[in-house]
Amino acid sequence: MKTAVLIDGGHLRVAARKDGQGYDPEFVRGFSYGLTADREVLFRVLYYDCAPYRGSVPLPISGNRHEFNASDAWLKEIAGFDLFAVRRGDLKFRGFKPKRRAQRGSEGRPLTDQDFKPDFEQKGVDMRIGLDMASFAYERSVERIILVSADTDCIPAMKLVRKAGLQVVLIQLPGAHLAPELTWHADFVRTAGWPMGASPPVGRAQV
Repeated sequence: MKTAVLIDGGHLRVAARKDGQGYDPEFVRGFSYGLTADREVLFRVLYYDCAPYRGSVPLPISGNRHEFNASDAWLKEIAGFDLFAVRRGDLKFRGFKPKRRAQRGSEGRPLTDQDFKPDFEQKGVDMRIGLDMASFAYERSVERIILVSADTDCIPAMKLVRKAGLQVVLIQLPGAHLAPELTWHADFVRTAGWPMGASPPVGRAQV
């Protein structure tokens, strides 16, 4: 059964880090290749994510400029894997928000820049997932789609491909929550584990 794997990288990264896993291109490759089951033939892995935000912004307390300039080399590495394609969304900077423990405290300590963290919003990923699912439904190039996402905005696309005769397998990640309405529009819910040896890598940049 010809099968496409569609992965919301933001969802996968949050679940992996929450469960103590290192996250880098090799982790993504090992996880993705391990999703297919017997009788499923991998057609392509579509990986959706945003490149790191690049730009200069004022810090919330001091007003000093902070430069975001992380590299997108890891996305290019993923795009070079066999049977992989990368779809890029946009990462929007929404300002700074207080860290969970940021407070003046009993000692009356004033807040500093270190008490805040940048607030980013991922845009366009769910739209790109939906467009690719619609394309698979129209072209009938696969028989089954394995979806790694917890975004309920994917539901219209899930309904579309099922009406077109394709099957949808929704992946349950360790420790991650799936809204019930997502499972209602999947043919199967499959639990996936982390790839072997996927503990935090030593000497490798994580993303």
